[in-house]
Amino acid sequence: MSQTRIRELIVTPIAFGDPPLLNSNGVHEPLALRIILQLVLEDGTVGLGESPGGTARLERLQAAAKVVVGMDVFDATAVAAAIDGALLPTVPSSHERGWTTSAVEVACLDAQGKLLGRPVSDLLGGRVRDAVPFAAYLFYKWAEHPALDGRPAITDDWGEALDPAGIVEQARLMQERYGFRSFKLKGGVFPPDEEIAAIRALAEAFPGQPLRLDPNVAWTVETSTEVARELDGVLEYLEDPTKGIEGMAEVAKDSPMPLATNMCVIAWEHLKPAVEQDAIQVLLTDHHYWGGLRRTRELAAVCEAFGLALSMHSNSHLGISLAAMTHVAAAIPNLDHSCDTHYPWNSADDVIVPGVLELRDGEVRVPTGPGLGVELDHDKLERLHRRYVDSGMRGRDDTGYMRRIQPEYELRLPRW
Repeated sequence: MSQTRIRELIVTPIAFGDPPLLNSNGVHEPLALRIILQLVLEDGTVGLGESPGGTARLERLQAAAKVVVGMDVFDATAVAAAIDGALLPTVPSSHERGWTTSAVEVACLDAQGKLLGRPVSDLLGGRVRDAVPFAAYLFYKWAEHPALDGRPAITDDWGEALDPAGIVEQARLMQERYGFRSFKLKGGVFPPDEEIAAIRALAEAFPGQPLRLDPNVAWTVETSTEVARELDGVLEYLEDPTKGIEGMAEVAKDSPMPLATNMCVIAWEHLKPAVEQDAIQVLLTDHHYWGGLRRTRELAAVCEAFGLALSMHSNSHLGISLAAMTHVAAAIPNLDHSCDTHYPWNSADDVIVPGVLELRDGEVRVPTGPGLGVELDHDKLERLHRRYVDSGMRGRDDTGYMRRIQPEYELRLPRW
């Protein structure tokens, strides 16, 4: 029917505040980038999508906007194929094309749900849980973004976390504000002994609550194996301690705990070698780069077939992505671990109208309204787009920002 045809795809880049969170590549800049999609149908229905930002992804979404016009929103497979075909000459990587098709697919599903009066979780087969568990995402963190290039220092109410005591206090705040019942520490910042001490401090402060550590490939195979042995019985899993499927497989041979990844298995062609080498035991899904919500549901079935447990990856995101993550997680029977989310760090700058998404008791209840169940705040979207334009920032560079503050900083992976 003509009213289900796509009239236009509005692509809006935005910038929002991000704290000085440390990781193996450096530190987060004061602004993070995302891209908001509005898929407008002939009858005026609007489906929402969200993507990580940056110039390359913006250009690909703008290219997608040209090819989807006139297509039926219910023919999401053909929409994805048209986008994939348009990008193929200049973007040979299926993984990179997946970032674009997934963002548009979410917008299609949101629009479909609005037309049908059903939540996206129903379009994915129905929810098997009414609330999705999330883990507190802990970071080593400066107290403020320091004054730089005439810009004043930027503070926040989370405070400094540069040692075990600071990490425990951050975790207490996370639990007090959001009720988290599991905790993930972003490591790869300090020598392994210091991060082991932080995990042990968390285990003492939150006895019996699941813990995980993610150093983002900052360690050698040997160091990874030593840390895994040292934290045997303390961690539920160790995430991406070393680089690549082969490196992870070497660590897995002697690791007493499961290994997880969102770095070495990020495309369909990676699954076979990872399974053959028993390199990972937990896969962190992410609909943003696995091709969308339906492909994530399919991925979960493949993981079930090969005995891989599931969690969910996160990067700095806002509420449209959180809603999409929650719907697909609700529709996956074999979700074995709580999901990651950056939302507490970034929610103050959200582009959706508040009141639907709420982190409480470490969970987000699945929205039951049509589509994703969230509404766009157009005034906020305009303000964040203006911030993007005025900032001149067009890509994320944790290492470059760190070097502006600490010129001697050297990026080395593995570092230990």
